[in-house]
Amino acid sequence: MTAPQPSGAYDAVIVGGGHNGLVAAAYLARAGRSVLLLERLGHTGGAAVSSRPFTGVDARLSRYSYLVSLLPRKIVRDLGLSFTLRTRTISSYTPVERAGRATGLLVGGGAARTREAFARLTGSEREYTAWRRLYGMTGRVAERVFPTLTEPLPTRDELRRRVDDEDAWRTLFEEPIGVAIEEGFADDVVRGVVLTDALIGTFADAHDPSLKQNRCFLYHVIGGGTGAWDVPVGGMGALTGALADAARAAGAVLATGHEAVRVDSGGRTAEVTYRTADGEGVATARHVLVGASPRELAALTGDTPPEPAEGAQLKVNMLLKRLPRLRDRSVDPREAFAGTFHIAEGYEQLATAHAEAAAGELPTAPPSEIYCHSLTDPSILGPELAERGYQTLTLFGLHTPARLFRHRHDTVRDELLARTLAQLDAHLTTPIADCLATDAEGRPCIEVKTPVDLERDLGLPGGNIFHRELSWPYAQEGTGRWGVETRYPGVLLCGAGAVRGGGVSGVPGHNAAMAVLEDGGR
Repeated sequence: MTAPQPSGAYDAVIVGGGHNGLVAAAYLARAGRSVLLLERLGHTGGAAVSSRPFTGVDARLSRYSYLVSLLPRKIVRDLGLSFTLRTRTISSYTPVERAGRATGLLVGGGAARTREAFARLTGSEREYTAWRRLYGMTGRVAERVFPTLTEPLPTRDELRRRVDDEDAWRTLFEEPIGVAIEEGFADDVVRGVVLTDALIGTFADAHDPSLKQNRCFLYHVIGGGTGAWDVPVGGMGALTGALADAARAAGAVLATGHEAVRVDSGGRTAEVTYRTADGEGVATARHVLVGASPRELAALTGDTPPEPAEGAQLKVNMLLKRLPRLRDRSVDPREAFAGTFHIAEGYEQLATAHAEAAAGELPTAPPSEIYCHSLTDPSILGPELAERGYQTLTLFGLHTPARLFRHRHDTVRDELLARTLAQLDAHLTTPIADCLATDAEGRPCIEVKTPVDLERDLGLPGGNIFHRELSWPYAQEGTGRWGVETRYPGVLLCGAGAVRGGGVSGVPGHNAAMAVLEDGGR
C-alpha cells in the first residue's frame, strides 16, 4: 500500500480506483499534474478485476465485468497500454426446441453459415434479411456515434445530424426498441436475441416509454464503431493492471486501503478527508474527480443522496471439468459456448420474466446468457487445468432486480440459481452440476453475485452496474461540456454515472481528465 502525505496538496485527487479513476489518473499524471488516487479496497480495479474465487484452484476469473466493447482505441494508444483483446469467432448460440426437436440459432462463423442457421431455424430467408438490415443500420450509427464519446458532448441536434439517418434516429432514439423488433422480425427466438442487448443490467420492458432499454441497446451496439464484444486476454484484471502501471509510471500516487469519507468544496481548492486503518488524513486539490456513483458523491458532500436506480442482474462464475454436451447435436459445444449462449431469452419469455419480477416474484424461467472465456483465452487457467480440459463459464442473468433480494437474500439467491441452471439443463444431455469442478475443500466451483452483493462489495447503488440509469450520449440541461461536471465547484464525476458512462470504457475517466486540463491552472 502506498501512503500519501497526511495533509498533502495535489493538482487532482481521484476518489475510487476503478478503471475510470485509473484512466483519469494516467492522463493527468502524463500531463504533468500531481495526482493522488484514493481507493477504499486493498487493490485497484473496481469491478474490472480478475481473481481466484475458488480455494486452491489455479483459475483467474473476471469476477464481475467480463467483456470489453466500449474501450476506445484512442485511450489504449494515448496511455501506451500493454493490453490485448481477442475476438470471439462465434457471436451467439440460442438453443430452442421446435416440433419436439432440439435445434438452435448459431450466429457467426461467416455470413454463409449464419444465413444457413437462420434458414434452418425459421424456414425462410426473411429473418436473416431483416437481421442484416437492422445490424447494418446499427453499424452505420456506431461508426458515427462512437468517436463522439471522447469529444465534448454534442447537442441532440448535432448528434442527429451526425447520424444522418432519420429511420435509424427514430428507431434508436425516439420510439421503444420493441417497435422495431416486432415490425422487423416474426420469429420469437430472433426477436429475443435482438432484445437482450437492451436488457443487460437494465430492468425494462421492450416498450418502456422511458426508453431506458433503447439507451442500453445503443451502448451495446456502438462499441469500437462495430458493436463487437471482445475477450480481455488474461482476464479483466489485465486491463486494470495495465492502467495502474501506466498511472504509476506517469507519477500518480495510488493509495489503496484509503477510504474517502468527505469532500468539501467551494473555494479555490477542495478538501478530501480519507480514512485508513491508522486514522484520518486530508488531501487538498484544485480538482476532485469522483469515480464513485452520483449517490455516493452526494453522501460525501453531505447532500441527501438520490434514490438508487436498482440493478437487475445475476452474475455466476463457474469452473468446469469439461464442457457439457448439447441436446442439439448439430452444434459443437466449443462453438456454442465460445459466443453468447442465450438461455430462456425468447421474446415472450423475456416479457414474462419482466412481468413476474415487476410483480415482486422470481421469474419462473429466468433468462440468462453464458460464455466461456477460456475457449478464447486459455491463459486464465493454470497449465494443469488447461491440460486436463477444464473450462470457465460466466453466466449473466437478466430481470432480477435488487428488490427481489432485499429480504431472505440467501434463500432467494439459491432459488433463483436453481431455476436458472434448470433452464440451462433443459438444453444439455446431463446437468451442468455433473460438469462442475471442485475446490481444494471439495466444494463445487460456483460463485453467485446478486445486485445486493454488488452493492455491499463494490458500493454500486442498488447493485446497478451503471451507477444510475444510462444517459443519451448528447448534452441536456445541466450536463456541461464534457458530461462530467457537477454542481460542486472543482468536483467532477469520472465514473460510470457520468454522461456516456457505463460499461468498461474508460470514457468518463478520459473526459474528466480533459475537463481538468481544459480548465488550466494547477
